[in-house]
Amino acid sequence: MNVVDLTHPWGIHTPGWVGYPGCKIYYTQTLQTNRIVSQRIETSLHTGTHLDGPMHAADGGADMASLPLDKLLHEGVVVDVSDQVGDWDVIKPEHITSKIEVKKGDIIIIHTGFHQYYTGGPKQDLVRYFGMHPGGGVELAEWMLDMEIRWWGIDAGSGDHPINTTIRHMRPDLTKRFEEHVGMSAEEYFGEYEYTHHLSGRRVKEDLFPMHYLAFPGGCIHAENVGGDIDAVLDQRVVIGAFPWKIEGGEGCPCRIMAFTDIGKNEVVDVVAGRELPCPSS
Repeated sequence: MNVVDLTHPWGIHTPGWVGYPGCKIYYTQTLQTNRIVSQRIETSLHTGTHLDGPMHAADGGADMASLPLDKLLHEGVVVDVSDQVGDWDVIKPEHITSKIEVKKGDIIIIHTGFHQYYTGGPKQDLVRYFGMHPGGGVELAEWMLDMEIRWWGIDAGSGDHPINTTIRHMRPDLTKRFEEHVGMSAEEYFGEYEYTHHLSGRRVKEDLFPMHYLAFPGGCIHAENVGGDIDAVLDQRVVIGAFPWKIEGGEGCPCRIMAFTDIGKNEVVDVVAGRELPCPSS
C-alpha cells in the first residue's frame, strides 16, 4: 500500500478564502525563556486544505465530531478534468463520467489543475485561484446527491463557481470581467434555483452557493484547496481519506487528505472498516 498526500502545507502564508482572514501563528513560550516551546494559532476553519462540515451550510446540520469514519474514509476516484475546463467554466457531471466510472457512495476528488496557482505553486496567482477557478452548479450538486457521494474535493478555492458565491458582490471588478467573458450578467448566466428547506419545509429561492445549499443538507459535503501530490493519482480508483479534528460544534476544519493506492481487495475492506493492516515485511 502506498500513501499519496493531497494536502497543501499550512502556515503563516496560507491564504484565507475571499473575505476570510488569514491565519496567525506565534510563539507563546520558547526554549531559551520557558524551557519548552509552545505556539498558538488563530485561524478560520476554512484555511488551507479543509473539509466543510454539514452545518457550514445547513440549518441543524451535523458538526465535525459527528462525521463517522466510514464517511471520511472510503473508496473513490481522483478525476482529471483539467483538459475540459478552465477559467470560469462550470463543471458538469459528464466532465467526470467521461473520464472515469463513478459508483454510488464514492468519494470524488476533482483535479482542475488550479492547485498550481495556489500559494507556493509554480504559477502562484491567488486572484486567479480564488476568483476564476471552475466550479460546480445546480446540475453537479443534484447528480452528486443522486449518486450518494460521501464527500468530494476540488483543487480550487471553492466547490462552487466563484462568481456563484458572495465573491460576485465582494469583487465587482472580477464579476464585470466574468460578464464580459460570458456576454451576459452573472444573474442571467447562473439564474435562480429552488429547493425545500430540509427541516422547516419552507420553499427557498436562491441565486448563490448551489454546491453548498443543495448538497449539504443531504450530507454531500466537500473539501476545498486539495493539492499536494494530486498529480500522481489522476484518473485512478483509490481509497481516499480526510482526517479533520473531531470538533464538537465545528462547522469545518483544516485536515490532511490522503489517497491510498496499490491496495488489495481485502485491504480495501480493512481500511474502510478501520481495521489494522498487517505491517509489510522489511
